[in-house]
Amino acid sequence: MCKTTLTMDMVVFGCRSLPANFHERTLQRTRMGAPLHHNKPQMQPTALQLPMISTPLSFGISTKDRRRPTRFTYRAYTESSESQVARELQKSKLELLRAAQNTQRGFQASHDQRATIEEAMVSVEQYDACIPINLNQLDGTWLLQYTSASDVLVLFQAASLPFFQVGQIYQKFECKGCDDGGIVRNIVRWSVPSILQENEGATLLVTAKFSLLSQRNIYLQFEEVSVGNLMISEQLQTLIAPAFLPRTSLSLEILQLLRSFETKIPLLGNSDEQVDRRPSPGGLYYLSYLDRDMLLGRALGGGGVFIFSRTQPFQV
Repeated sequence: MCKTTLTMDMVVFGCRSLPANFHERTLQRTRMGAPLHHNKPQMQPTALQLPMISTPLSFGISTKDRRRPTRFTYRAYTESSESQVARELQKSKLELLRAAQNTQRGFQASHDQRATIEEAMVSVEQYDACIPINLNQLDGTWLLQYTSASDVLVLFQAASLPFFQVGQIYQKFECKGCDDGGIVRNIVRWSVPSILQENEGATLLVTAKFSLLSQRNIYLQFEEVSVGNLMISEQLQTLIAPAFLPRTSLSLEILQLLRSFETKIPLLGNSDEQVDRRPSPGGLYYLSYLDRDMLLGRALGGGGVFIFSRTQPFQV
């Protein structure tokens, strides 16, 4: 490597030397009008060679630190995208429930209303497509909000008669901790005016076992129908045991008998005949959507659709 050294006789710049009186002779030639250049070769400055820097300049920020904003931006984008999907899903669910309002749970739904509800159901179902059903999440009590199933609509039609009322309808799944099925109970609260308490004077209970056939298809095998939980009206209680007369043991027994009344009708025939029976279309259901507060289902074979919302546990 070249060094710069100053002596009395010469100036060394780079690897080339100049006489010590070089500047004096140049000044004389200028005064005499001679050109400034001389016959000696001109100096060529030596290029300053700097060592190659292989390490990138970080300016106080390491490579790891510089990547953090990228990951943060991606994470923020992902969270923002998930939040937007959640908002759109909630909006679709509200639109579905709004479309089902004022239809008397489907009994008074017009053709246009049914089409609107069907379209709204599809909008919700797309958010939960191809995801296996979670039986732990399915477990619980669900309140019917809307249906187009004829076997349920006939109950609403009978409720138009003056001597029959239909209250709330529930579907209770008992499958927590199960892998391939469980028990489902269809619960209908009904009443006879002036005899039973209004709307919820008695309970019709249809019990079935269900098995998981695929990710979302279940098959229901109905086992029993029961009627019970009678709650007699005040008018009937007064008729049986008038308040102005002393209650006899007979009247108290009649009241107790009515309150504890329960009848059960088995639906299964010979168990050997049930073994080889293939699932009938009437017992096949497709659970098209499920989350913590909404359940959508479709009865296969044209059996209708169902919209449920989660409610408080119902004690059977």
